[in-house]
Amino acid sequence: MRSFTYARPETPDAAVAAFAAAGAGARYIAGGTTLFDLMKLNIEQPAHLVDVTAIRDLDRIETGGRTLRFEALAPMSAIATHPVVLRDYPVLAEALSKAASQQLRNMATVGGNLLQRTRCLYFRNGPAGAYPCNKREPGSGCAAIDGLDRGQAVLGQSAHCNAVSPGDWPVALTAMDAEVEVLGPTGRRTLPIAQLYRLPGDTPHLEFNLQPGEMITAIVVPKTRAGRRSTYHKIRDRESYAFALASAAVALEMDGDRVTAARIALGGVATRPWRATAAEAALIGRRLTPETAMETGHAALAGAVAGHHNGFKIELGARTVADALMIAARRT
Repeated sequence: MRSFTYARPETPDAAVAAFAAAGAGARYIAGGTTLFDLMKLNIEQPAHLVDVTAIRDLDRIETGGRTLRFEALAPMSAIATHPVVLRDYPVLAEALSKAASQQLRNMATVGGNLLQRTRCLYFRNGPAGAYPCNKREPGSGCAAIDGLDRGQAVLGQSAHCNAVSPGDWPVALTAMDAEVEVLGPTGRRTLPIAQLYRLPGDTPHLEFNLQPGEMITAIVVPKTRAGRRSTYHKIRDRESYAFALASAAVALEMDGDRVTAARIALGGVATRPWRATAAEAALIGRRLTPETAMETGHAALAGAVAGHHNGFKIELGARTVADALMIAARRT
């Protein structure tokens, strides 16, 4: 056990101040469902923990007005079962309900879940392990590229990393054009969810576009008619408590059987939540049939590059998108 200090501030500003005062090695903690795992593996070794769970009103869920607003400490389970979200935005409810286990969904927060780190086995082998990992130790190499890469990415990878972005919730939020509100030492700012995540490039250890000391305080989702006709479709090795081999978040607006607007995001196949904008554009104005759905699925995986053992993900991803489109189209 490594020793660390601990603070439990009661306001967002006090939390940021506590983080800044602690200096290098500080980490925010809420549900702890990811950080505690990484601490036990010695991947994360914080010198100071700033517990944000005592901050009042940072767990609110607001569904009135022109947006959905989820404060960062809202439990995943609370949003997954919220009647307005279930009725009007099934893509959001399904992304949360298909993640982890019920116990973890009760503990994990929707803000913290956005910052979940990869489940790549080589990364999680730990700092003292036998396998190099550029996410864990920059410049050490990537054992996954020439190793057992069945679960690795086929989109967005680089010569330095092919680790999959693990989340379900971020994929659904990407499809719905969500924004995150952030508070840090320099004040407050808002950024699109798509800008929160970085491609690995030659710095795969830098996964998020957050400055030191910044914390996510809220998630804002614009309301849209496409929410009613939406789904999160997840394919995995077992039906529960497993990460996606491929997933698709889809939302549609339709006039009869013709698509007038489309949103498509992919999970399980890319190094960050992956928006398939070209596939969306190609679908607009067309009749949605099983054939056009499959064409759109293949368009969504355009540019995918297989490794040694994960080539199946390209066709699986395309079929996952196609199935999600047909599921969403049947909803009213």
